[in-house]
Amino acid sequence: MARPPGHGPGYEIKRQEIIDKAAALFAKKGYAATGIAEVGDVAGLARGALYYYIGSKEHLLVEIQDRVMRPMLANVHRIAALDEDPVLRLRMLSQTLLENILARLDHVWVYEHDYRNLRGANRARLLDQRREFEDVVQRLLEAAMEEGSFRKLDPRLATLQFLNMHNHTYQWINPSGEWDAGYLSREYCATLFRGFASPGNGFDDLEDRMCEFLAKRETATPEPITRAKGSGRAPSPRRRPARNG
Repeated sequence: MARPPGHGPGYEIKRQEIIDKAAALFAKKGYAATGIAEVGDVAGLARGALYYYIGSKEHLLVEIQDRVMRPMLANVHRIAALDEDPVLRLRMLSQTLLENILARLDHVWVYEHDYRNLRGANRARLLDQRREFEDVVQRLLEAAMEEGSFRKLDPRLATLQFLNMHNHTYQWINPSGEWDAGYLSREYCATLFRGFASPGNGFDDLEDRMCEFLAKRETATPEPITRAKGSGRAPSPRRRPARNG
């Protein structure tokens, strides 16, 4: 949402703070079970002042969903456009997806559990974004099949296998634990790609090529990443206990 005319930078800083605090609250209690007054309490604002920043409770949910999907769509389209083989691009996409999950754990919880509370155009837009993301994954899987790296699979089923392994990580991961996005992506992709592989393809050099890509990414000018407040804490009581240290 663009900053209204006449408002200084402090307005946007406060609005982003409200979104972060609301995401943590919704992740703990659920969107439907959380009243707007409770959001105001954690944000330190009366109802009128809160609406000044967020417009409505549903718009706040839209903002949380956007925090998840906007960077993910930008990243997956960038990765899909690279001049690299599809298996390496899938490995890149895997790590980017997991990095996003770990960086915004509360937002992802709300994204996965509470999108059904959106209505009308807001819900249709989110579902379109989800389909757009899934289509990128499916096209890369199909490209890997066409070039012979993967055996012929049902593209939709392969897409669901890829996404389900990644998308449920938010339910148990501990951001302070020993398993970071890079480790999880290596393990997930090793399992998936060996199952998808056509005879004779072991992808022995995949991690070496991924290291080369990451080295280039790290030497480039990094984009600032605003981590969600509380992302370094253990999961909230609503989540299942983390199992990775």
